[in-house]
Amino acid sequence: MKVILSIKPEFANKIFDKTKSFEFRRTIFKNQEVNTVIVYASSPVCKVIGEFTVKRVHKQNLGVLWEQTKHSSGIAESYFLEYFQGKEYGYAIEISNPKRYKVSQNLQEN
Repeated sequence: MKVILSIKPEFANKIFDKTKSFEFRRTIFKNQEVNTVIVYASSPVCKVIGEFTVKRVHKQNLGVLWEQTKHSSGIAESYFLEYFQGKEYGYAIEISNPKRYKVSQNLQEN
């Protein structure tokens, strides 16, 4: 099963240049059979630019989650803590096989 996730262009580019191996989320998809994420690069790009396979979804308290993922998080610890402010735990989608599309797609065109 596939889902579309909106990801800031800065982080989406890091996924496809393989410097970011985890996509962090405050909540996660309800269907646990999701195995592919279609990446929608948010404003100012506003296009579907690629996809990746979900290797695993990590759910941990924030301290443990950061320690497990910081080596290839693609973000600073300060950004991580700000993003998860007010949460006890978070999710990290472990990325596998990132593929950037040759032609980006507008959602309206599909």
